[in-house]
Amino acid sequence: MSTEKADPGLVLHHITVRFGGLLALDDVSLRAGPGRVVGVIGPNGAGKTTLFNVICGFVTPQSGAMTLDGRPFRARPHQLARHGIARTLQGVGQFNGMTVLENVQVGGNEKTAWAALERCEVAEHAGKRPGELPYAKRKRVELARALASRPRILMLDEPAGGLDTDEIRWLADLIRDTESTVLLVEHHMELVMSVCDEILVLDFGKPIALGTPGEIRTDEKVAEAYLGTAA
Repeated sequence: MSTEKADPGLVLHHITVRFGGLLALDDVSLRAGPGRVVGVIGPNGAGKTTLFNVICGFVTPQSGAMTLDGRPFRARPHQLARHGIARTLQGVGQFNGMTVLENVQVGGNEKTAWAALERCEVAEHAGKRPGELPYAKRKRVELARALASRPRILMLDEPAGGLDTDEIRWLADLIRDTESTVLLVEHHMELVMSVCDEILVLDFGKPIALGTPGEIRTDEKVAEAYLGTAA
């Protein structure tokens, strides 16, 4: 059996990142297989965004490696689309001098942009400027831009931030319905527990738990990291 068939998807092998004297990630391993939703959670400063930045090529680890379909993988930020990877940012990062449609076309072409806008239920706003829209609609535009590239791996960085209950419910449905592999960094635990197949918990850069939502929910080390006391 070939390596590619044996180990499909994106795999992080023992990633360690230091910023000066700060150990941002300490021997972190993770596998995101095809069609899986993998959550990455932890307190503020746990290393979640650093992990995303390693995958996207913004941060180079001091040790460890990544593979994609069993082959060595090291992305550069401008090469992400070529590898089928799309990422949303915390908050919104649109170009206010461009229309909503033009913003989404950055992630694909006019055809895929329209399809993504319709999927995210904001096609009616295609001709407007992002700054004219309410925050929740701008978050949908951000998602549409990522989906327009039809990514095989969709990286969502706190997509529920600033959304109300109905919007989070809509977001959960979108994540469940996507055919992409999803990597989800999120503080909204109800969303994480409802959509993820597996969850990695980081604390001060160190992996302290990896398992299903049910396993994570009852893990004493996770409770201690979040609450300062074991459950």
